[in-house]
Amino acid sequence: MRSEFLPFSTPTIEDAEINEVVDSLKSGWITTGPKVKRFEEEFRAYVGAPFAVSLSSATAGLHLTLLALKFREGDEVITTPMTFASTVSICVLCGLKPVLVDIEPGTLNIDAGKIREKITPRTRAIIPVHFAGQSCDMDPIFDLAREFNLTVIEDAAHAAGTEYKGRKIGSLDSISIFSFHPNKNITTGEGGMVCTADEAIAEEVSLLKFHGMSREAWKRFAVSGTPGYDIVLPGFKYNMMDIQAALGIHQLPKLDGFIDRRTEIAHFYNQELADVAELSLPAYAPYSQRHAWHLYTPLVKIERLSIDRDGFMAQLKELNIGTGLHYKAVHRHAWYQANLPQPENSLPNADYASDRILSLPLFPKMTQEDARDVVEAVKIVIARNRK
Repeated sequence: MRSEFLPFSTPTIEDAEINEVVDSLKSGWITTGPKVKRFEEEFRAYVGAPFAVSLSSATAGLHLTLLALKFREGDEVITTPMTFASTVSICVLCGLKPVLVDIEPGTLNIDAGKIREKITPRTRAIIPVHFAGQSCDMDPIFDLAREFNLTVIEDAAHAAGTEYKGRKIGSLDSISIFSFHPNKNITTGEGGMVCTADEAIAEEVSLLKFHGMSREAWKRFAVSGTPGYDIVLPGFKYNMMDIQAALGIHQLPKLDGFIDRRTEIAHFYNQELADVAELSLPAYAPYSQRHAWHLYTPLVKIERLSIDRDGFMAQLKELNIGTGLHYKAVHRHAWYQANLPQPENSLPNADYASDRILSLPLFPKMTQEDARDVVEAVKIVIARNRK
């Protein structure tokens, strides 16, 4: 057994990031300023988006995007149950009705082939979630969007660096929303980014994120600025700070290397766990894509074991292996059971995954010895509890 606990994830923060944060602290400019502007531009260029707007979180980005689209109360938005609850909760808080479509059993992404049957005259948008860093099948989703005049909003919280058929997520004909939470592939501590080709949406999100002031409102305190300002619409306080962007501008150039290392670890898991009958390993989509491997999420076949998924995770913890739970399906949470009840057996693949999924450790600083320890611990727990 390991002598030290291995967390399921930890950010890779190095001297360049630390020194940049210190520089921001010493400069006196710690809130939104020139480093935020730089990070926005560099991230925009990386993904190939015409416009990018930074925010305090991806949740804030989805909130403001939905407001900018001017949907009406009661309008419907199609999305997946296999996501963090914020994807659905923000829709509810904006007065929209989330409509859940089941997932593919292998990739755990929304099943694009099942979306059409959920479209009604009140449907306004589709929100696919690129689960664990693997792209959803976007072509059929865009085909439906064109046919029914729907907006596509990609929940790309897991997908910084993900590609679909040779194009980075963020550059497609959609609005894409990224997360920089500490367990994501790059981090700004907390933070998010909205990327779009729609200048009007970018402008509206920019206004809404900071009290309805102009996009360059932060410059009013700079040497070249003036202190006067105007509020052109009621807004929120969702801005990113320079001390966050200080991390991002050094994390971004490392993203491809981070993904390469994550991919190596994921492939090692796939190789070493391939013959373990008690696990279903993550499946690859059949189309051309680049998996960012934000998460590694096998399913535990609890019907073959004397413990459930939570017991499996607890026994791994006893062996000093951390795990995550990504995710309990949204419709299985108490509020949604009471307020957005789903017909029985209407989401069978999501229900199956929700009871069995766990996230194994996956982050760039992991060594091969760490990865071997994970595999060994998984096999020990299975051997102990095999029926």
